[in-house]
Amino acid sequence: MAIDLKTYAYNILYRQYLWWALIDIYTEALVIFAIGFLGGLIGALTGLGGSAIASPILVSYLGIPLRLAIGSGIIATIANSSTSGANYLAKGLANLRVGYSLAIATMLGSIIGVTINLYIPTKALYIIFGIVLMIAPLPGLFRGSDGEFVKKYRNQDPISARLGLRGAYYDERRRVVIEYYGSNYILSFLSMLSAGIISGMLGIGAGAFKVLSMDYILGLPFKVSTATSSFMIGLTATSGGIQYMVLGYTDPLLVALLTPGVILGSYVSSNILNRLTSRVLRIIFTAVVWLLGIEMISRGI
Repeated sequence: MAIDLKTYAYNILYRQYLWWALIDIYTEALVIFAIGFLGGLIGALTGLGGSAIASPILVSYLGIPLRLAIGSGIIATIANSSTSGANYLAKGLANLRVGYSLAIATMLGSIIGVTINLYIPTKALYIIFGIVLMIAPLPGLFRGSDGEFVKKYRNQDPISARLGLRGAYYDERRRVVIEYYGSNYILSFLSMLSAGIISGMLGIGAGAFKVLSMDYILGLPFKVSTATSSFMIGLTATSGGIQYMVLGYTDPLLVALLTPGVILGSYVSSNILNRLTSRVLRIIFTAVVWLLGIEMISRGI
């Protein structure tokens, strides 16, 4: 018997609002593609991951259940990281040693977070998700200036030095080579563990907390923190995404519609990151994320 694609898609996407139910299936696919593109574009530029934008839009405006949106979004985040992370590594922006040495903490935390997710009421997740979204842009707001560093460690601690947490990259905006050294590895490891737990609970990659840790604690340049976070998010999302798939909280059709947009958005942003200052983008992003955070909190109250 032939499958009615339109009926199948409507059932899969769990429409909640009447105006959305009246949209044609092909328009719907284009809308989800655009959501993925926006998530990939902003996620790769800021290091937040594609699902930080895509998941709350899917929940708040398309009526998709929270856990399904989280599970599908975290799978799409893998595509975001694979595209932007590879580009950042090729350009020398992402630091491989930093990424791998801290990824252990984020992957372990992600597994813990997914387990916690199963025992927290949905309304509590709405509130937590909304609060996290409102916290996420704060690192950018605190960095009102365009300086490269919050801190610059001239003398590394023994662990950071032994792990080789240093590097250099060519800044296309400033047209200079910037050399940097990371320090405070233990504290950064613990903060990454917390970021992984948030990622597993909320399916957003917890990129804001990764960037915050590398920027303020490890002492890396902001562009390196952002690029390395984009690379690391894929590792975290893989460990958490497998669990969501096993538990049935992912939808193949939704992932298939999101992923092409995420890949395209990530590719575009990873090619322009090193040429731009992100000050204006941070302001726009903060406004959008705060609106989404308020919406999520209101749904949980």
